[in-house]
Amino acid sequence: MKKKIAIIIERANIALGGAERSIFELSTAISALGLEVNILAAKGQTNAKNIHILCQERPGRRTCYFTFAKALKKHLAENRYDIIHSVLPFVFADVYQPRGGSFAESILRNAASYQNKLLESYKRITAFANLRRTILLRAERKLCSNPGGPVIVALSEYVAEQFKQHYGAGVQRLTVVPNGVRIHKRIDTSEADKLRTQILAQLGLKEADNPVFFLFVANNFRLKGLACLIKAMQLATKNHTARPSYLIVAGHGRPYKYRRIARKFNVHEKIVFLGPIRRIQNALSIIDVAILPTFYDPSSRYILEAIAADKPVITTKFNGATDLFVNNRHGKVIDTPENIPALAEAISYFTDTDNIQKASEAIVADNLKEKISITRVAKQMISLYNTLS
Repeated sequence: MKKKIAIIIERANIALGGAERSIFELSTAISALGLEVNILAAKGQTNAKNIHILCQERPGRRTCYFTFAKALKKHLAENRYDIIHSVLPFVFADVYQPRGGSFAESILRNAASYQNKLLESYKRITAFANLRRTILLRAERKLCSNPGGPVIVALSEYVAEQFKQHYGAGVQRLTVVPNGVRIHKRIDTSEADKLRTQILAQLGLKEADNPVFFLFVANNFRLKGLACLIKAMQLATKNHTARPSYLIVAGHGRPYKYRRIARKFNVHEKIVFLGPIRRIQNALSIIDVAILPTFYDPSSRYILEAIAADKPVITTKFNGATDLFVNNRHGKVIDTPENIPALAEAISYFTDTDNIQKASEAIVADNLKEKISITRVAKQMISLYNTLS
């Protein structure tokens, strides 16, 4: 008889972001290994038999934590599951896997991303004016203090340290299962070629100009360090480099402020804002280096997808994805996004074709694809489930 798993997520909609997409990829990978996986969500649009929407009749886009908890308890009383795996802090789960890291750390790092001490203090204080966030933070703290609570599965060592530091979670409650992504995604070469032609045209370049394209992908441009990156681009252009560097910005973030910053630092002619892109693998296939100088990321899917595409990466120590590659071999890790000289130096380093090639070859030689595979994650999760049931 198949082991039956329930995975709890607030909203069953992959268009909402990386956390939702990750859960659906994980559930598919676990199912492919022979387990029955059911998704329990408060809201969502789906007819899939294994996805149960429990609070659809409730008004609004979001569902109150306590309302969802009540609906979950009712469903769980009526349905049998061997393992309850939740991405929200419910103490009745067997496994708690916070896709966004700890709420405590996310508040602190979000405040830091404003790069203004007064505003940072204000954001820390007013974070608790958000009732939903406060409820979830308290629920997470309560879950960690309950010795009979679920096993806490961290996406990275960075996240595990957050739970030790902010909540005093003991090592016996914590396990690290590094994040993963689907590593075999089809590239539409025709669409990719069109995208590269579009980028070259917007920059007024020809292939003969031999540009190096750095791709930044995010939906929250502030939190992911775009302002710092633009300043670093300005500093990097002052360095003598073998090839000229250009920045490609993609995502749902609002570009207006960052266009102004680019103009202020006189690098507006070296940056293209693409807006949202449907297939990240197409974009990755026609650029040289992935870059994400983030203030906070439990474990960036984008950086892992870049590695899966054999692309060198540049990010910061505040990104748990750094667990899965080696600094100065597969890419560069900067201590903080505000270290503009170090970020500019990393950009300059990868304007050298040999350095790009060496990093790409190392990614292949070290078989990083298998290391970041969602199948590897599924196998580790199943191994954990077996110890709990």
